[in-house]
Amino acid sequence: MITVTELKILADAQASYHILKPWWDVFWYYITMVMLMIAVLAGALQLTQSRMLCLPCKAEVGNHCAHPLDQVSIKINLSASSLRKTNPSRGIQNDLHRQQYAYIDAVCYEKQLHWFTKFFPYLVFLHTVIFAVCSNFWLHYPSTSSRLEHFVAILYKCFDSPWTTRALSETVAEQTMRNWTNKPSRRLTSEDTDARRQSVQHGVEGTAVEDDASSVLDKKEGEQAKALFEKVRKFRLHVEQKDIIYRLYLKQIVVKVIALLVIITYVSYFLMHITFEIDCKVDIEAFTGYKRYQCVYSLAAIFKVLATFYVLLVFLYGFACFYSLWWMLRSSLKQYSFEAVREKSHYSDIPDVQNDFAFILHLADQYDPLYSKRFSIFLSEVSENRLKQINLNNEWTVEMLRQKLTRNAKDKVELHLFMLSGVPDNVFELNEIEVMKLELIPDAKITPMITQLVNLKELHIYHSTLTVDLQALSFLADNLETLYLKFTSVEKIPSWIFLLKNLKELYLAGSIDNYSFAHIEGLQDLKNLTTLYLKTSIPRIPPVVMDMLPFLQKLSINNEGNRLLILISLKKMINLTSLELINCDLERIPHSIFSLTELREIDFRGNNFKTVEEIISFQHLPKLTCLKLWYNSIAYIPLQIGALANLEQLYINHNNIEIMPLQLFLCNKLRVLDLSHNNLNFIPDEIQLLKNLQYFAVTNNSVSITFQ
Repeated sequence: MITVTELKILADAQASYHILKPWWDVFWYYITMVMLMIAVLAGALQLTQSRMLCLPCKAEVGNHCAHPLDQVSIKINLSASSLRKTNPSRGIQNDLHRQQYAYIDAVCYEKQLHWFTKFFPYLVFLHTVIFAVCSNFWLHYPSTSSRLEHFVAILYKCFDSPWTTRALSETVAEQTMRNWTNKPSRRLTSEDTDARRQSVQHGVEGTAVEDDASSVLDKKEGEQAKALFEKVRKFRLHVEQKDIIYRLYLKQIVVKVIALLVIITYVSYFLMHITFEIDCKVDIEAFTGYKRYQCVYSLAAIFKVLATFYVLLVFLYGFACFYSLWWMLRSSLKQYSFEAVREKSHYSDIPDVQNDFAFILHLADQYDPLYSKRFSIFLSEVSENRLKQINLNNEWTVEMLRQKLTRNAKDKVELHLFMLSGVPDNVFELNEIEVMKLELIPDAKITPMITQLVNLKELHIYHSTLTVDLQALSFLADNLETLYLKFTSVEKIPSWIFLLKNLKELYLAGSIDNYSFAHIEGLQDLKNLTTLYLKTSIPRIPPVVMDMLPFLQKLSINNEGNRLLILISLKKMINLTSLELINCDLERIPHSIFSLTELREIDFRGNNFKTVEEIISFQHLPKLTCLKLWYNSIAYIPLQIGALANLEQLYINHNNIEIMPLQLFLCNKLRVLDLSHNNLNFIPDEIQLLKNLQYFAVTNNSVSITFQ
């Protein structure tokens, strides 16, 4: 037994697909219902009413049954030869028995009635089943039904989601604001002045509307909308790969067109065989005494009306089929564009879709274009990012963010945000922030609210995609002085960093090669840049650094153990005061640096120096006060070290030095001397000549006493 609940579930499942049925599908459905009613009515009449009424023919004239009274006139008017043609009936002269009549009716119905007349109700029923199957097969075929069921479920949730209503209301508000701003200027009232002042405080027009709308979405609804975005993304990825639904729907229509042509052809032909009077000639004279009978088919008239009406319905059904076929073939239904939605909303990133996804949306448009419009909200990354921002703001309150504030080694107030979905708007309420670090934040966005961070001078962006609003960029260009940027590839470097006109220090860490130098050509626009740090793997220093940054004072290159070549162009950077060539696989000190007379600090950490015979040339750098030769393979210190009279700091730790030359102690301005992690055996007493020495390290050597 099928329960009422099961029938209700089945009915609901069929009703849920109504948004995927265009007008012709609905038209087909109602015509199919009428056809089914015709089949039921004709079948009921055929089963309940008398089929045939037959009477015996007692006289035959010219192989036709004649009335018995006509025989008198025939005898009078016809010649003898004509009379011979009249064969008076022979046999039992009285009336037949009632059961004999029933027998005759049954025999004549089965043998003499045309098959189309007998099976007309069943043919209509069979045609109706064929049409119903051709119309609904795509809704139940496994490969298509799963996609359709998933789409309908998602579409209903997208349609009813509070986030959809909020996004569309924002669009309406934005259009209203745009229309308001495009109106001719008029005298501002006090209310207009207050509203405009509020807009300026938020940074952009319409921000106040967005903030008011955000209260519509609570935390639970935000999580549900977030889950919808993920479902839509996965559904699109799955459905756009194939066009199974499109091809199956097209095949159904083709099958229906072929079936229609066949049905119309043979039904129209056999329609004329439904007759009221039937001449029945059967060889049953031994049972009844007659061999010819005159019969009437009582349902012939109504069957002919029903058949005519049925043919009309088939023609209407065929019109809808041909129209649907024309609709399928006239345009590319495997491509769907949201151009109209993009023009009317601020979600300009809604992507066009293809294959089965596009075809389903075309079908939904035939029902109501509003469904596609509301569904498109969940295809937009801008919409998703706005939702993430609202959820983020609800999660990270001002109090929680204030607890994350710390003071770094430079005694600056620092905020470090790690692995968030974005930058909470509440961050911009903490105007005491001086340093902000954004790490592993995929969709970070800096809004005009950053203008409230008047103390912000330093920004760290570590493997994060940061989008900056135009007004926020103007603020950063005026206030930001230090920028740290880590990236996986040079293409990830945002172009807006080259517009930070007041930037003084730039730290870039990532992968750069010869073919990627074009991505950092914008460095030439940073006219106030004094410090550039490159931690990457490059075969040579980018030309833009040596040719277009003549006022650069500090250059630091960490080549991560790869050899750095072509250093002769370094001599162009005459304003350098600090040079760091770290992990550059250098074996000799580049001669080009001896032309940089402004150098005060040189760092050759982590190279392959075994000797530093070129140290005598450092005397051409009169301002050099700090020399770092640490983490190399230097075996000894050349005697010419004593020529560096202005040297104040010498780091030569982590090498293979065994002896300290006495000439080292001629550098009487030394304040810092680090000889730790070497192979020293003793320390000469002449070290006492270094009167200004404040820090001396000789740990991890073979000496027994360490002076410090």
